[in-house]
Amino acid sequence: MTQITTLSQFLTTANTQFQVYDMGRRVQHIDMMAFNEIENLNSPYPSPLQGHAQFAIVFWDASQQHYIWFLKLPLDERGLLSPAPRTQFIKMIVEALGRDPAQTLSEEQQQKLANHPFAFKPSAEKLAIFNALVRKQLGDKASPQYEFAYQYISGQVKAENWQEIGLQGIADICVRSNELDHLKHLQACFEYASTEVQIAICQCLEHLTIDKKLAEIILAKLIAADKTIKLYYLRALASHSSLTQEAVLHLAEAQLLNADALITIAARNWTVLKHDATRTIYLEALASQEQHFFNQIFADIVVIPVLRTQMLAELRNPNRSPQLSAAIGGLFKVTKA
Repeated sequence: MTQITTLSQFLTTANTQFQVYDMGRRVQHIDMMAFNEIENLNSPYPSPLQGHAQFAIVFWDASQQHYIWFLKLPLDERGLLSPAPRTQFIKMIVEALGRDPAQTLSEEQQQKLANHPFAFKPSAEKLAIFNALVRKQLGDKASPQYEFAYQYISGQVKAENWQEIGLQGIADICVRSNELDHLKHLQACFEYASTEVQIAICQCLEHLTIDKKLAEIILAKLIAADKTIKLYYLRALASHSSLTQEAVLHLAEAQLLNADALITIAARNWTVLKHDATRTIYLEALASQEQHFFNQIFADIVVIPVLRTQMLAELRNPNRSPQLSAAIGGLFKVTKA
């Protein structure tokens, strides 16, 4: 019997079809070629979160019954999947299910699988956008909440009735923004939708690649917004690096690059840190925080593959400020200890 060493092998051997989603910093579909490279340890996981990869695997067999695994697997210092935990998970699954992951389970088996050490529960916002993405990709209808959400964003429902709208319905609208007249209504609703609905829309859009005009509307809202909600609009700009640059500059000039803003940029808008000027602004603001916070955020960012080279170069940048030099010196003290 061929030894199974990857999740793809297991699911393929079991005659299932499957799709994979990144559930880390942003909820994103991962194509099979990219996932195979990650699983075969040829490529680092693209968006590590606290030293782990977070995946959702959706699989189904001939019965078309769909199953989902939410997996949180540790990474090594290079950002590659650690083979031992993955092998442990596969062994556990094979022992519990044999070669049929879609078989009917006893209550005891269900409990055992539900509580394995590699399971995690995504936030409500991530679950909503994940569900919307899966429904669309598999050609299913949107959720039952979709219809009322459409009525609200199209102005057919009074803005003050926002409490009747469900997050899942908003996620469905955002994921299907290129269908029908959804995009037009999304663009327009930032003028009349309640603040609560605008925040929920932003929480969905932060995971998607959004239309440039919509992104420009959101940037304008960010600049005009009260400081207590600016970061929601910032997160929604995650797919537009150039507009995020403008947003970061605005926050810096308004002296609002505080700890929450720095965490937000690291978690959702990290691609903006590929740009030298914005990275300098960010690191100087980070250096003004307490040393342990600087160390924590720097360590979080430096392991992101697309930023690693630039972030390591900053450790030897002769043009940095004395404050940033001191913060980096404090980082070295901790790493050498």
